[in-house]
Amino acid sequence: MGQAALDNTKKAPRRGARVKDPIEAAATRKAVSNILKGSAGNLVEWFDLYVYTVFAAYFQSHFFNSTNELQAGLEAMAVFATSFLMRPVGAWFFGRYADRHGRKAALTLSVTMMSAGSFAIAILPTQEAIGMWAMVLLVFVRLLQGFSVGGEYGTSATYMSEAATSKRRGFFSSFQYVTLIGGQMLALLVLVILQNTMSHETLTAWGWRIPFAIGGVAALVVLWLRRTMEETVSAEQVAAANKPLAAGEARPGTMKLLFTQYWKPLLVCIGITLGGTVAFYTYTNFILKFMNDTSGIPKTQTSLINFWALFIFMLLQPVYGMISDKIGRKPLLLWFGITGVLFTWPLLSMLAGTQNPVYAFLLMMGGLVIVGGYTSINALVKAELFPASIRALGVGLGYAIANSLFGGTVPLIGAALQKADRVDLFFTYVTVAIGISLLVYIFALKNKKTTHLDNEQGHAWTGKNPDTQAPGTRDTDDDKKELVDA
Repeated sequence: MGQAALDNTKKAPRRGARVKDPIEAAATRKAVSNILKGSAGNLVEWFDLYVYTVFAAYFQSHFFNSTNELQAGLEAMAVFATSFLMRPVGAWFFGRYADRHGRKAALTLSVTMMSAGSFAIAILPTQEAIGMWAMVLLVFVRLLQGFSVGGEYGTSATYMSEAATSKRRGFFSSFQYVTLIGGQMLALLVLVILQNTMSHETLTAWGWRIPFAIGGVAALVVLWLRRTMEETVSAEQVAAANKPLAAGEARPGTMKLLFTQYWKPLLVCIGITLGGTVAFYTYTNFILKFMNDTSGIPKTQTSLINFWALFIFMLLQPVYGMISDKIGRKPLLLWFGITGVLFTWPLLSMLAGTQNPVYAFLLMMGGLVIVGGYTSINALVKAELFPASIRALGVGLGYAIANSLFGGTVPLIGAALQKADRVDLFFTYVTVAIGISLLVYIFALKNKKTTHLDNEQGHAWTGKNPDTQAPGTRDTDDDKKELVDA
């Protein structure tokens, strides 16, 4: 046997080995790059948003007059809830902008606004300096940040779903919540570090300003990174959004198009979100105050409990995403809905009655394992409901409506029921919200159904996959097909 034959034998793949397609490999590399750039901004946006609740116990005395800690906490959570009032407005503005001018431009603008809000809180005067205007300015800045995040969610969910390869869409899109949870986790990490390097008095006096300054600087870094993001909106869509319209024709990215042709998917989007957002804010946001005030666990311990629970929860998101790429999206939503209805009350009631930090950690993790069925894939499920011409607006507005009415009010409702000594009613509220969404999962969704994203970006469940096709061989008939109903 000659040397050439031996060389060929060495290079031949072993039987059963998967030969790596260079086109598929290139598509994966491009997807990874774009997902990282898109998700970095998401991480900073949510860090800036959640650092407020994480540090509220330390700065609330500077902006609210009440000397009662529970009352001051209630007022702080009320201001937190006001930021959610702007989310539908932000979702409308940024969704419309993203569908008409591109996802990259909208994401860049949103992170710029969030950076400005964080810097503003870092230098905001207190009531000791300017009286009630301190609280007024704080509310204004939180409204600005709520406007920014309202646009970030829908545009980010859209971008990451469109940038993902079709066969790994669940895995790649799950990184939206990896970074969303990561933002919360980083806020807790900063809290833990400051608690262990500063006295309580120093942290209360001025140390609480540090995380807001960190968030502002980080947002500027992301702003620089997002300059090199690839656009997922086609030139044809941008042209269609700016051309003269015939009588009665709806322009892409407009409320007219959404409410006349895609109102059914919008309602489904709201229903998908309702229970998930209530459960998510219960187990990742309000849980810190719940453990402090109801369970009676010291703040230093609850910070560590929340950090490690969120860390594991963050790592679970891609795992759930990969599972959905194998079995479909609906089974994971059913997991969340069914187990959420069955176990919310037992988990929260046992958590209310324990002061053991290990037991509290396990109970919190139990809730997060349940919620993971929703968080990991909810952005993708919503993105699959709408075509590209209305996707950012439809996803963003549907999420923002449910999030503002139900998710954002969780800390306020929970704090009010804590003060009234009726936390049992809070358990009921969370359970009922999850139950409503469970009905939507059962009756409004089908598993492995061909979606708008399939026709635009490649099919997840069939052999048709533009990710691995050479240029010019894509199935144009599928590209032109649109699905109006959910």
